[in-house]
Amino acid sequence: MAIADARRIIECGVGDRIFPAAAVEVGDSRGAIWSEAFGALSFDADAPPARVETPFDLASLTKVIATTSVVLQLAAEEKLGLNEPIRDSLPDWRGADRERVTVLDLLEHASGLPARLLDAPPSERRAFEHDICTTPLEYEPRSRSIYSDVGFILLGFLAADRARESLEKQFDTMWMKLVGADPRVRPYDDTILTFDLPLDARRHAAPTQPLDDDPRRGRLLIGEVHDAYAAALGGIAGHAGLFGTAPAVGAFAGIVLRAARGIATGPFSPACVAIFTTRSTVPGSSRALGWDTMLPTSSCGTRMSATAFGHVGFTGTSLWIDPARDRYYVLLTNRACGGGALDDMRTLRRAFHDALADA
Repeated sequence: MAIADARRIIECGVGDRIFPAAAVEVGDSRGAIWSEAFGALSFDADAPPARVETPFDLASLTKVIATTSVVLQLAAEEKLGLNEPIRDSLPDWRGADRERVTVLDLLEHASGLPARLLDAPPSERRAFEHDICTTPLEYEPRSRSIYSDVGFILLGFLAADRARESLEKQFDTMWMKLVGADPRVRPYDDTILTFDLPLDARRHAAPTQPLDDDPRRGRLLIGEVHDAYAAALGGIAGHAGLFGTAPAVGAFAGIVLRAARGIATGPFSPACVAIFTTRSTVPGSSRALGWDTMLPTSSCGTRMSATAFGHVGFTGTSLWIDPARDRYYVLLTNRACGGGALDDMRTLRRAFHDALADA
């Protein structure tokens, strides 16, 4: 009944126009248990149906799937220290209130940085870096946690600088190694997970609509990143830009789940995953390193175990992993294609996860 209930919730989400399309995958440490697609790619009467292999704009799932994973690998290789001060790497990061801010603080959304910049995004990295590094801090670092896109943009810059290779290339290399190292991952088209969709996959991606303050407004974004900051950076950013299918996100989740349960693959050792998924000591924060953790108010609903961790994306995406229950849960939608409000998506997402608690 659990999957049947979850299926009805997603079908109602399409019927209530919270999103036109959705793809889900639920699995355990052995692989997928349930994969299914729902709806059509847009609300247009002639829109093609969604498929399990439809690529979705993952939005802020980029933070944990790509950026946090690359930082984890760099830390494991001792190329980047979690306790390194940001001022040692970024010359514009100056001021008494910023002196002690570290890579760890950026990962925990506790650096003092705001969520976004006040002004429109600049068009290239150097100006972006300068604007973030000189924007006033909103609070004393580590006194609280405010979810920050710009903090993860800086992490993407730091990772690229330290490896002398773009975030995109680092993640692509990592993903290909993971696919090759884990026999459970299928190296087929339905496991696309990349910043740069192949042309054919781009044409079949779930579209989104730009926000009102986006200069691209007035046209559909098909295989093109929804977030305006990521678009200004060429589609490759630490906070957004990744595209993927439900089986691909599920394959990634399975690798992390197995590491959390003691089975290592590539850089995802049980020890590293434990460090990156342990809740922050920042007062009132539910954040770990990149990941969010389980609270009764979390996007994962009320029935996951205390060991669960996950993340969501603005376009209507989410990934939660529950090691104690040996489950991962992938829900991809394109809510940002004329769909419902964020509160509608939050309510549906929590109901979806609660329905699957006994699956």
